Amino acid sequence: MSARPWAIWERLRRFPLRRVGAWLGLVAVSLGGLALGLYLCAGTTVDVGPFRSTLTLSPSLSGDTEVDLPPLGALWLDSHDGPAHLNVRLDSLDRARTEALITDPAGITRASRTAVDDVRSGVTRLLLRATAVAILGAMLLAALVYRRMRQVAWAGGLALAVMAGSFGAAFATFNPAALKEPRYEGLLANAPSVVGDAQRIADRYDEYAMQLQKLVENVGKLYATVQNLPVYAPDDGTLRVLHVSDLHLNPAAWSVIRTVVDNFHIDVVVDTGDITDWGSEPERAFVASIALLKVPYVFVRGNHDSLATQAAVARQPNAIVLDNRVVTVAGLRIAGIGDPRFTPDKEQEPTGSGTSKQTLERIIEVGDTLANTIGRQPDQMVDLAMVHDPLSAGALAGYAPVVLAGHLHAREVSRLGDGRTLLMVEGSTGGAGLRGLEGDKPTPLALSVLYYDKSHQLTAYDDITVGGAGLAEVALSRHVIDGAAGSPSAAGGVSPTPR
Repeated sequence: MSARPWAIWERLRRFPLRRVGAWLGLVAVSLGGLALGLYLCAGTTVDVGPFRSTLTLSPSLSGDTEVDLPPLGALWLDSHDGPAHLNVRLDSLDRARTEALITDPAGITRASRTAVDDVRSGVTRLLLRATAVAILGAMLLAALVYRRMRQVAWAGGLALAVMAGSFGAAFATFNPAALKEPRYEGLLANAPSVVGDAQRIADRYDEYAMQLQKLVENVGKLYATVQNLPVYAPDDGTLRVLHVSDLHLNPAAWSVIRTVVDNFHIDVVVDTGDITDWGSEPERAFVASIALLKVPYVFVRGNHDSLATQAAVARQPNAIVLDNRVVTVAGLRIAGIGDPRFTPDKEQEPTGSGTSKQTLERIIEVGDTLANTIGRQPDQMVDLAMVHDPLSAGALAGYAPVVLAGHLHAREVSRLGDGRTLLMVEGSTGGAGLRGLEGDKPTPLALSVLYYDKSHQLTAYDDITVGGAGLAEVALSRHVIDGAAGSPSAAGGVSPTPR
C-alpha cells in the first residue's frame, strides 16, 4: 500500500507533460491565427442578379447563415450546424445590371435561373479563400511565436485539418429546407405580415415573370392600333404627355413606360406618386430607370413615398420634383404638390370611412395650398395640376383646366366645380405591385397619353391597359374632348378602390 503513491508519482513524473503542453500551445496558436485570418481576410464579393454581395466566413458554435439587407434588417437561416458561420451581405444594386433587368423583358427570368450558380460560385471561392487565409494566418502567428519552420509547418497542417473538418460538418448537416423557415430581424420582422402568404405570392410571381416578355411585345403593337383610330389625328404641333401613377416597385412598369414613350413620341412623363412601396433607402435604385426615358419626368410624392424617395427621384438628370411649386416643361405650365402623409403600411388610415377627420383635413388642405400658389402666378392659371390623392383636387377647380391624381388604383374621370376643370385619376401603372398578385384576378397596368394642342388645350387622351400576371391582352381606348368646357366623348369611369 505504501509503495502505490510512489509508483503513481513516478509514472506522472515520467509522463511527457512538457510535450503535451507544447502541443496544446501549438494548437492554441494555430486556432488563434486561423480565427484572426478569417476575421480579417475571409471575404469575397459575388454578383447575385443585380446585387453586389459580400460573403464572409467566421468561427461559430451554432453555424447558421445570416443574410443582411441593410438597412432593412437580416434573415437567419438554420442552414447547417457549426463551427462555421456564413454571412451574406447584399451591399448594393449595380446600376447597369438593374437597368438591364428592367429594360430586358427576360432579364428577371434569366437572373433567377443564374442566381443559384452565382451563389454556388461565390461560396466555392469563399471556401478556397477562407482555407488559404486560415492556413496563412496560423502559419504567420506560429512564425512570430516559435520562429521555427517545424512548428510553422505543423500550424499550417492543423489549420487545414480544422477547416476541412468544419466544412465537412457543415456539408453533413446542411438543411435545404431552411430557406422555407427564415427568422427575421429588424424591419424585416414585419415582412411575413406585409407580404402575406409568401409561397402563394411566389407561385403567382413565377407566372407573372413569364408574362413580362408578352406584355412588352403586346404593348409594342399599340402604335399600330393608334393608326387605325381615325377619330382623332394629332398634328405635328401636338404635345404628348404620358400620365403614370402608383408604380409600387413593379419593374414591368418601366418596360411598358419606355415602349409607350418611344412609340407615342412622348414629350413629358408625369407621375402622381407611389413610385415605391415603403420609401426605404434600398428602393432608391428602382427610380434609376427614370434617366433611361430621355424625356422630362415630373413627379409628385405619394403616401408610399418618403422624403428619401423624393430626393432619389430629384437626383435623376431628367426628373423634376414638384412640392408646391409651378414649372414650365415642354411649354406646359405644370403645378404640383406632394401628399402630406407617409403611410407605407396600407392599413394605416386608408382613404375612406376609416380615415380620421384630421387626416382628411390634411389631404384637402394641400389642395388649398397649391391653389394659393397657383393664384400668385401672373395669370392665376396653369395648364396642368398634379396631386396624389383625388381628395386634394377639389380646391383646384378653376385654377387648372386639368388635374391629375392617382392613389385609387382605378381610373376615374370627372368634372370639378362648375365643370371647367377635368379631374383624371389614373389606375396603377405598376399593377398595384405585389398586392396586385394577391387577388383572384391580377391588377392590370394602366397609363394614359394626353394630347395638348398648340394653345395648350387638352384635345384628347388615350387610356392604355396592359394585362397583369397571367394576362397578356392590351387595350387602348381613345377619348376626344368636345370643346374646352365639354366632356370626353367616351370617358367612362370605374369604381374606385381605396389604397
